[in-house]
Amino acid sequence: MKKYIDQGKKDTRSGYGAGMTELGRSNPKVVALCADLVGSLKIEQFIEENPERFFQVGIAEANMMGIAAGLTVGGYIPFTGTFANFSTGRVYDQIRQSIAYSGKNVKICASHAGLTLGEDGATHQILEDIGMMKMLPGMTVINTCDFNQTKAATLAIAEHKGPVYLRFGRPKVPNFTAPDQDFEIGKAVILSEGTDVTIAATGHLVWEALVAAEALETRGISAEVINIHTIKPLDEKTLLDSIRKTGCVVTAEEHNFLGGLGESVARTLTQHYPAPQEFVATRDTFGESGTADQLMKKYGLDNKAIEKAVSQVLERKK
Repeated sequence: MKKYIDQGKKDTRSGYGAGMTELGRSNPKVVALCADLVGSLKIEQFIEENPERFFQVGIAEANMMGIAAGLTVGGYIPFTGTFANFSTGRVYDQIRQSIAYSGKNVKICASHAGLTLGEDGATHQILEDIGMMKMLPGMTVINTCDFNQTKAATLAIAEHKGPVYLRFGRPKVPNFTAPDQDFEIGKAVILSEGTDVTIAATGHLVWEALVAAEALETRGISAEVINIHTIKPLDEKTLLDSIRKTGCVVTAEEHNFLGGLGESVARTLTQHYPAPQEFVATRDTFGESGTADQLMKKYGLDNKAIEKAVSQVLERKK
């Protein structure tokens, strides 16, 4: 299998900050809004260079979404920033009514998603946001895997017309994708080709999938690893081409198995090519306080869990 090298651990939220800095210099229509979390979103440099294009709304996330929707009427491209829980659960009505319903060109950028938010605990660890956002008509949903890809996605969504939900995280994770990559919305990336099983992963689980695939190779199992950075629109062709070749799939995500990537893949299989599938995801539960590593292990969201799921799906394929 193709080997990937960790270029040095970085947090994906810093990838967002780097992308915003670049957009501040290249696109005068881009404006940033934040709900009292500038440091967490890593947008200090954007603000320093473009103070007139930054709006600090305080802890008033619902107002932030309404302001962002209004800014699009004037031709601006607003990027809203706060924790994923407050970007979705707290403001779902405003997103649905003021942004999605009328197709406003708002970029909803959500940090600290999933269990890896860590010690802040269940009240902040949203594991339902992908499902909430993907069900909104016209909403594009992106979940990036590392610093480089998050920066590339931030640049790409500025060119996309329509509402976008961009999801990223808090901890420092391996940075392994190309720094000069072209980010194509809706196009999955085959990271490693294989013949026995497809591993379709998103976000922080992409690196874990690569680690699992390397371990599986030592056992004589050939895994095809696909980075599903765009959950909606889903790249069904790439997925189906892979699963037709391997005959089974494991989906891996830092999200509830109800409503996430796994369910989108299951729907695709039901419609086009029924095949065995196993889910690596949380199981209809809230999180708890703990370090990112502790929580990912406890809730079965690491490379060992992916290996186990591969063994299970291969048994079902026989």
